[in-house]
Amino acid sequence: MTVFVVIVILIAILAFLILAHEFGHFVAARLLGIRVDEFGIGFPPRAFLLGKIGDTEYTVNWIFFGGFVRLYGEEEDKGIHGTGSLLDSPRWKQAVILLAGVAMNVVVAYALFAFALGIGVPAIVDQLQPDQAAQLLVSDVIPGSPADQAGIAADDQILSVEDAQGDTVPVLTPAALVAFVSDHGGQPLTITFMAGQTTITKTVIPANSVDPQNAGRPAIGIGVVLVATVALAPLQAMQQAFWTTEGAFVLVGQGVGEIFSTAAHGSPDLSNVVGPVGLYWVVGSTVQSGFGNLLELVAFISVNLAIVNMIPIPALDGGRFVVLLIEALLRKRAPRLAIQLLDTIGVALIILLAVTVTYHDLAIHFM
Repeated sequence: MTVFVVIVILIAILAFLILAHEFGHFVAARLLGIRVDEFGIGFPPRAFLLGKIGDTEYTVNWIFFGGFVRLYGEEEDKGIHGTGSLLDSPRWKQAVILLAGVAMNVVVAYALFAFALGIGVPAIVDQLQPDQAAQLLVSDVIPGSPADQAGIAADDQILSVEDAQGDTVPVLTPAALVAFVSDHGGQPLTITFMAGQTTITKTVIPANSVDPQNAGRPAIGIGVVLVATVALAPLQAMQQAFWTTEGAFVLVGQGVGEIFSTAAHGSPDLSNVVGPVGLYWVVGSTVQSGFGNLLELVAFISVNLAIVNMIPIPALDGGRFVVLLIEALLRKRAPRLAIQLLDTIGVALIILLAVTVTYHDLAIHFM
């Protein structure tokens, strides 16, 4: 797959998720009686007007990346008041509109997870079903073992195992591989495996005491799992998608919490943070793994966007929500200059984080 195609797919993914986020704001505003002046696909300058329904203009803009919602009375300095004005609406309505963008990212994540599970995603299986294709993947490697010395690593795919007489493992399953290796203690075995997109062939010699739990059985020092594409029935997919979405939120939430925790101690850990460059590599490898995997990745990114948007940083929905809470407690609007200053600081922090993460990605992949 070419670099151009991967970049186009990545941009399409991010644009779709940002547009979905803005659509959440749009739906909430309409339901709560706030006038929407414009729903834009992409960002200005405007390319053309799709049409106008009621008070809302639907536009396509030249910077085709995401979208935006322009609400009546959104900009206080323009002094727009009256029926349907966001400025004059109760703060609870403003809060709901803010949170609706995050809620839409959650809904999108759930729907994508459910769809992916319905069409099939890779999963560990105990045994093969008739006519079912599967891969034998390395789950772990014992340090210093024959497999480790041969360069076999976790996530590599075992393609074939052959002895000196030309006999091979008839069906690549964990049990068959263990039995074949056990029967060839001290004898050289030729293992062909795939590491990433590279096919490698190495010779290993099974030995005793490689696996401490089975010291008397010849082994090469790897754990393997059988992975096949499994599709769930619609109802099962919808049920499982709930738990998958919850698990994604827990995982991302823990990761964000760890970043802030390490940052508080002066040494932020960005090892698990992926920026635009890192996303390029992730998307490129995921696309080749199947459409179900790609949908799961998009769902996971949607979960990330939902959580990141709720961080109480000015310019993000979370920061604006905190301002609304403060205004509700003080029973008055925050000074416009203070809001603009906070937004500027928030944008600066976001840009700094983006630059830092991008540098981290570049350091990993190119330095």
